[in-house]
Amino acid sequence: MQPVDLTTLRAVCADLQHWLPARLEAVYQRDRYTIALALRTLKKQGWLTLSWHPQAARIAFEPPPPRQPDTFTFSQQLHAQLNRLALVRVGLVNPWERVVVLEFAPRPQEATQWYLYAEIMGKYSNVILVNAEGEIVTAAHQVKAQQSRVRPILTGQPYVPPPPLTSALPSRKISFEQWHQQVSLIPGQLCQQLLKAYRGLSPALVQQLLVDAALPLESRTTELTAEEWRRLFDHWQHWLDCLESGHFVPQFTPTGYRVIPPLGSQLQPSLTIHQLLATYYQDQLRQQQTQQLQQQLHQAVQHQRQKLLAKIEGFRERLAAAAGGDRQRYLADLLMAHAHLWQPGVTELIVMDFVTQERLAIALSPEKSAIQTAQELYRQQQKLKRAQQHLSPLLAAAESELAYLDQVAATLATATSLDVLEEIQAELIQQGYLTAPDYYRPPTTPSPYLRYTTPSGFTVLVGRNNRQNEDLTFRVASPYDWWFHTQEIPGSHVILRLEAGEVPSDKDIQYAADVAAYHSQARASAQVPVVYTRRKYVQKPKGANPGMVIYTQATVVWGHPLNVRDCPTEAPRGGDLC
Repeated sequence: MQPVDLTTLRAVCADLQHWLPARLEAVYQRDRYTIALALRTLKKQGWLTLSWHPQAARIAFEPPPPRQPDTFTFSQQLHAQLNRLALVRVGLVNPWERVVVLEFAPRPQEATQWYLYAEIMGKYSNVILVNAEGEIVTAAHQVKAQQSRVRPILTGQPYVPPPPLTSALPSRKISFEQWHQQVSLIPGQLCQQLLKAYRGLSPALVQQLLVDAALPLESRTTELTAEEWRRLFDHWQHWLDCLESGHFVPQFTPTGYRVIPPLGSQLQPSLTIHQLLATYYQDQLRQQQTQQLQQQLHQAVQHQRQKLLAKIEGFRERLAAAAGGDRQRYLADLLMAHAHLWQPGVTELIVMDFVTQERLAIALSPEKSAIQTAQELYRQQQKLKRAQQHLSPLLAAAESELAYLDQVAATLATATSLDVLEEIQAELIQQGYLTAPDYYRPPTTPSPYLRYTTPSGFTVLVGRNNRQNEDLTFRVASPYDWWFHTQEIPGSHVILRLEAGEVPSDKDIQYAADVAAYHSQARASAQVPVVYTRRKYVQKPKGANPGMVIYTQATVVWGHPLNVRDCPTEAPRGGDLC
């Protein structure tokens, strides 16, 4: 993820001048790393985001926050101090440092009462509120003296800016010879030497300069020719010209984004710096959250499956032992029939087996008679019988729970949307498999189903998790619809939408079966057994987990998941979907 550098902050501060003055109307904290300030001018309004996220610290106008209660203390403290004040000035504390200060006053002409410092410095990013006396009132992340002896950040302490870097300041007044000597003083990789020689640079900016100068990224200072040095210096000067003149053209690149146009380019801005930053970081954070949540849920489900498999194995072992109860009773019957042969002190009794008509030795305790031993065997047989009656439903429940977790694992394997993963997370929390994390907010807007279209034009809807499967089958589907699912294999519920009297062709049935096979745990197989039946023949057992059903009058067809090549569209939930 590309971090916000000094050049990007210069572009942001230049654009924010068009928002001055602006009244602060609300403060909302989106998450533990991001706050949003509602600003209003005479002509426009927007939500200015200040983020101290370790990988995505930024300042940009972004879409409004969700309509959910804000329970964070930091945003409440900011709202209490800054509400209804005017944002009168925005700028960098130092032209070559990544610290932006927002000044608030009762009116544009009056003295500043509050300073809000946004330190955009990677994992050391922070947002700090300082009063007119220069004292820290609150901070997004307080740093104790034990954590940093150089610069603690504590309430009531005077605000001290981050220590400046010691490298040289870039300037257009520096000649080519001085610049060349500064960069090539110590032989090494060109990217690293540029970063060490001057302030205000970032790895992304240096890579852009080298690409614009048609130089390899792995170039070394000892390998460049005089012409290549001169070409790189021209792009260096162009960068400084853009900083001084405020000429920024935000645009996306294959690896991230840039705000300085290439030398000699006549490109016109197609989007604002705020649109670029909002789009880039929201997409990157969403991808990161999706990967992290998918991995977290996968690990949690696998952990629960391992525990359940161990429980099932234990139940089966105990049931296998309980199955020996009939043998215990048979031996007891033999002892009772031959009790007259017992003599005190014997350790075994030789009897005639009723079935095989052969002699059989039964071990005895010298302290017990044959009748006492038989009674003990009867008691053991009754105990094993009770255990078998008790363990059988427990085993069935555990196997049903394992089937549910297998279904969750199958949906996790194919889930690529953060909305779908959040629904799965909410489902696992509700079912008791997960504990709700701090600052957890359950999803309020359901994610859409997947939609396909058969060769005859019928609509096929696919559930993307267990909750969707249940809603799709029992709330959206009509009795005329046909229901598809892989046979004995975890997968999604698939509904072929039909009106009364409509009959799908064999191609439509095969297409729906292929879709069901594709959205299952066996999607990598060449062919998969798929059952289909009328929706009215599908029922949910009482007390079953979400998405678990039983069905009757089903027909089996072979589905071919490799035939599904169409990209599905997203269908809204509920309503007329045909």
